[in-house]
Amino acid sequence: MENFVLSCCSTADLSKEHFINRKIEYICFHYELDGKPYRDDLGETMSLEAFYQAMTNGAETKTSQINAAEFEEYFEGFLQQGKDILHVTLSSGISGTLNSANLAKDMLQEKYPDRKIYIVDSLSASSGYGLLMDRLADLRDAGKSIDEVYEWAEANKRNLQHWFFSTDLTFFIKGGRVTKTAGFVGTMLNICPLLHVDREGKLIPRQKVRTKKKVIEAIVKKMEELAEDGTEYGGKCYISHSACREDAEAVAKLVESRFPNLDGKVLINDIGTTIGSHTGPGTVALFFWGAER
Repeated sequence: MENFVLSCCSTADLSKEHFINRKIEYICFHYELDGKPYRDDLGETMSLEAFYQAMTNGAETKTSQINAAEFEEYFEGFLQQGKDILHVTLSSGISGTLNSANLAKDMLQEKYPDRKIYIVDSLSASSGYGLLMDRLADLRDAGKSIDEVYEWAEANKRNLQHWFFSTDLTFFIKGGRVTKTAGFVGTMLNICPLLHVDREGKLIPRQKVRTKKKVIEAIVKKMEELAEDGTEYGGKCYISHSACREDAEAVAKLVESRFPNLDGKVLINDIGTTIGSHTGPGTVALFFWGAER
C-alpha cells in the first residue's frame, strides 16, 4: 500500500473512533461560545449536547476557519515523516479553508520538492463530506495510489447528494437565510424548509414543506429520485443531525424500509459545532451517492 496520508477537516462530522478506524487524519476548526474560544474537536472539549443546549438558551456562536499557518504546521508533521498528503477541505461554497490549505501547500512544496501534496475542494459539508472521505479510504485500502485517489475524488465529488431540513427556523433567521417576517409566518404555519448543497458547494433552499412528517417523507423522496439505481441503491447512506436524534432515526427508518440493498445500516452522526453554529438545533441532513449535482 502506498505511504500517503488521507486527511480532512473536523467539519466532516464523523466520530473520532470512525476517523481512527478508517485511518483518516483531521485538523480542527475553531468556534466561540459567548466569546470564549474552543476547538471544533468532535465534542471532546464540550459535549455536543451542552453546545446545542447553550445555543437554545441564547448563547452567541462564532466560527473561524483553519488559517494557512495552522495548515502548514499540520502538513509539515506528515512531510517530515516522508509521507505524501491528500487533504480534502470543507466546501469552498461555505468556507475559505480551501485557500488557506493551498497557501500552506505552496509554502511547503518549495521546502519538500520530492513530496506530493494534493488539496481537494470537497464541495461537501458535514457527514456528506464524511461519506466522501469514507469512499476515498476504501480506494486507498484497495491499493489505489495517491494520484488515482485524487483523480477519483475530483471526478466524482459532485455525485455526492446532500439534502437537509430544519424544524427550527430560529437560527436561519439569525443568520439571515430567512427574514424575520418569513420566519415568523413559517413558524406559525409549521414550515420546515428543505435545502440541498448545489454543484458549487453552496447551501440552497429548495422547498417549503409544512409539518415534520411531510418533510421527512419529502427528503426520502429526493433519495428515491436521485440515488444511484433508485431504490436499488447499494451504497452507504449517512445522516447527521443537530440535537434531534429522534427525527434522524425517523428518516433512517424510512430510508432502510425503502432501500433494501443499502451497504449496511444508515449511519447517524452528530452535526459538529462549526456547521451547527449556523444551523442551530433541529436540523437533519441526508447523504448518499447519486446523480451529479
